[in-house]
Amino acid sequence: MEVKVMTNVLAKNDAIAADLQRLFKEKNIFVFNLLGSPGAGKTSLLEATLKELAEDYSLAVIEGDLYTAKDAERIHKLGIPVLQINTVGGCHLDAKMIEDALSELDLDKLDMIIIENVGNLVCPAEFAIGEAMKVTVLSVTEGEDKPLKYPLIFKESKAVLLNKVDLLPYIPFDKEKAITDIKNLNPTASLFEVSCTAKTGLTEWTDWLKTQIDAVRKG
Repeated sequence: MEVKVMTNVLAKNDAIAADLQRLFKEKNIFVFNLLGSPGAGKTSLLEATLKELAEDYSLAVIEGDLYTAKDAERIHKLGIPVLQINTVGGCHLDAKMIEDALSELDLDKLDMIIIENVGNLVCPAEFAIGEAMKVTVLSVTEGEDKPLKYPLIFKESKAVLLNKVDLLPYIPFDKEKAITDIKNLNPTASLFEVSCTAKTGLTEWTDWLKTQIDAVRKG
């Protein structure tokens, strides 16, 4: 019985997600789902990304969090349209939440929407929310074992960002093992080593994003 219930939940979610994907494609909007653990540095990375892209593209952000609006407040200070979704204890965003939030955005004026999901390496990987792709942030402070402990999220991601690499000299993190495990799980994933503090690797990441946005804008 539990399996059937879960199947029904996912089927309903996937149907809404498919409709959202079609809508975004019609509007030529590139949408990605930003995933990672609490403290992985998703919001700092998001801030750095928005600062780099805001001059050339029309952007919006949807923030998912359990209870607070702290991350959305950080994005708002950049002058970027941002919507907050509080899941009130739920461990992920779902497609219906995104569908409901879109009424607050002028989709005809946007080039990209970034959806920062709830901090979690499990649940968000299972729920499509209309995105063109998933992007996972893995901080070196989390340990190199995370790709093998949580393989689905790395298998599902089009890109993986190894974040806070400026801390590598100070913590016991086997970078080569982490990279090898990620590549074994997902050989086609684009991999970026970044640090928002040291501002390293960010240009490669944002250049890659520009390629994705431009491809969608062309239709």
